[in-house]
Amino acid sequence: MTADNRVRINQINRYKQYCINCLAAYQIWYTNTGVIFTMTLTANFFRQNSGNEPVRDWLNEQEIETKKDIGSDIRTIQNRWPLGMPLVRKISTDLWEVRTNLKIGIARVFFTINDNEMILLHVIIKKSQKTPKKEIDLAVNRLKDWQKGV
Repeated sequence: MTADNRVRINQINRYKQYCINCLAAYQIWYTNTGVIFTMTLTANFFRQNSGNEPVRDWLNEQEIETKKDIGSDIRTIQNRWPLGMPLVRKISTDLWEVRTNLKIGIARVFFTINDNEMILLHVIIKKSQKTPKKEIDLAVNRLKDWQKGV
């Protein structure tokens, strides 16, 4: 073995050790941040002053497969919060949306988080690329109504 080969082998071994150390540091960081900040949420429906629960009412009108798909995504959020894209997107302060792909379109369930509680505020089926502003405004208004009642 030549001196050049020994130098290259030493460089490769040092790089391997560096990668192992980086991986170990990442695993410690991930464990410390991922597990500590993960929480289990309880999902509840927003109730209007009239006693109606718009999200529950909408879900009751849907086919069983639609209910299962949306429910599965909500359950994922309940058990793994906080999450981000592609399942959850932040809309504004204290307002997020669950994004569920369905046969009939893309469902958006708007929700807020309070302590360990997920409040389901509004739901739509999106057929266009952009979420209509009036739907976001309705979710924001329901959020404000909910915050007044808390």
